[in-house]
Parts: sequence; C-alpha cells; structure tokens
Amino acid sequence: MDLQTRKLELIKEFLRIESEDVIALLEKVLKQGNKISDNEDIKPMSIEEFNSRIDQSMADSKNGRMIEAEELKAKIDKWN
Repeated sequence: MDLQTRKLELIKEFLRIESEDVIALLEKVLKQGNKISDNEDIKPMSIEEFNSRIDQSMADSKNGRMIEAEELKAKIDKWN
C-alpha cells in the first residue's frame, strides 16, 4: 500500500472515532511525532562554526550587545 492510500485509510478510521480521549491521545502522538521529525532537520555544526559562534558571542558580550535574562523574560511576558 502506498503512502497516499495509507493516509486516506487513516483518515477514514479517524472519522469513525467517537471518543474524545482517543482523539486527544492521537493528537498527542502526532505532536510528538512532529517534534521528532523537526529535530531530524537539525544538523550538527562543524568545529569551525562552533568556534566562530563562540568568538561572536564573546565579541557581543565585550561590546555590550546583550540583554539581561530578567529583561528578556519581561519582554517575553508581554508577547502573550
């Protein structure tokens, strides 16, 4: 069975579900699956890129290009 057919069969089965609990469980599984697939796109950085990022961070700190944690938390709280 190809992927498209499997998806359609899954949709048919999903539409037959009458239980809120089962749907909540399936939502949870799907969200976890999406997190896993999102993480698969993350590629490890090279040692050169790692060192470059450290150098950039040190330069930012030295030149005052940073924000205190409490200030950042306050800004994030305003997003909601």
